[in-house]
Amino acid sequence: MEKTLSIISATPLGSLSDGVEHEEGPEPSEPSETRDFLVHESLHGQRLDRALAALVPEFSRSYLQQLIDAGAVAVQGRVLTKSAATVHAGEIGSIELRPTPQSQAFKPEPLPIAVVHEDEHLRIIDKPAGLVVHPAPGHWSGTLLNGLLALDPRAALLPRAGIVHRLDRDTSGLMVVARTRAAMDALVGLIAAREVKRQYIAMAHRSWQGADARHVDAAIGRDPRNRLRMAVVDLTRHSGKPARTLIESLDSNDEGCAVRCTLETGRTHQIRVHMASIGHPLVADSLYGGTAAAGLERQALHAFRLAFIHPATGVQMEFLAPPPPDLVQAMQAWGLDYNRA
Repeated sequence: MEKTLSIISATPLGSLSDGVEHEEGPEPSEPSETRDFLVHESLHGQRLDRALAALVPEFSRSYLQQLIDAGAVAVQGRVLTKSAATVHAGEIGSIELRPTPQSQAFKPEPLPIAVVHEDEHLRIIDKPAGLVVHPAPGHWSGTLLNGLLALDPRAALLPRAGIVHRLDRDTSGLMVVARTRAAMDALVGLIAAREVKRQYIAMAHRSWQGADARHVDAAIGRDPRNRLRMAVVDLTRHSGKPARTLIESLDSNDEGCAVRCTLETGRTHQIRVHMASIGHPLVADSLYGGTAAAGLERQALHAFRLAFIHPATGVQMEFLAPPPPDLVQAMQAWGLDYNRA
């Protein structure tokens, strides 16, 4: 089948939210909510916690494990307290959903989400810097997930509201979000097969040295000296995963450099870690050695290009989003030209 190419510039369709309310679990004033479930054939032989994660997708697996441990889950009239217990097709059960900050986080909240493209299967959004993607300790509300639940009633039926990959809180740029389970599974598969092309523009300290293009192939894992950050690690001594980034210089002067980064793998903080490892920490990335400069106080990283084959139509899609004003102004302050991207 001949493939066609669709290139879409990130001029947002608008900041969309329909304000639809969804039942996400017990309200703070309620002691609990009991929900009945039927184990589908597709879940036959699965662990209890995995089956519940599919049956009650608006709650995380870790939260469901806590409920199992607390005796809040019964199958065929018998309380099960082991997450590894096996379930069988046709079994009927119930789960008592008890309120916690985590359980109450997965609620719709109207947020200004810039939608670049949407169809029946997926959305492309341009995430602003400062927006957290998933609820987590310290950020139980106001996340992209909360905004997606308000934007689309169908999002409540999908794990993580259809989110298939992340951007760090202070990284701006393009993300793809699924609108159906079939599209979500297909997109996860494309990402795992490295068939989704993700490119970033970054601004870093120090003048660029050497060849214009540099291929960094260095495994990433938890920093053995600081578990709150990631680091390049030796896999013979520490746990981690292979990580590869193509880094290309776009412009450079005495102030610093502008680079284009192409992800070949998708590890946590990959570009930030790899840039720091070659002596070019990102501007304002204090976690990895950068400092605020040129008026920028968030890490200088923007996902400007996203390309993949549409999981339903087979059309080759490409989306482009120019850097936001804060990054453009910082580049101009240092006299850097990023337009070769």
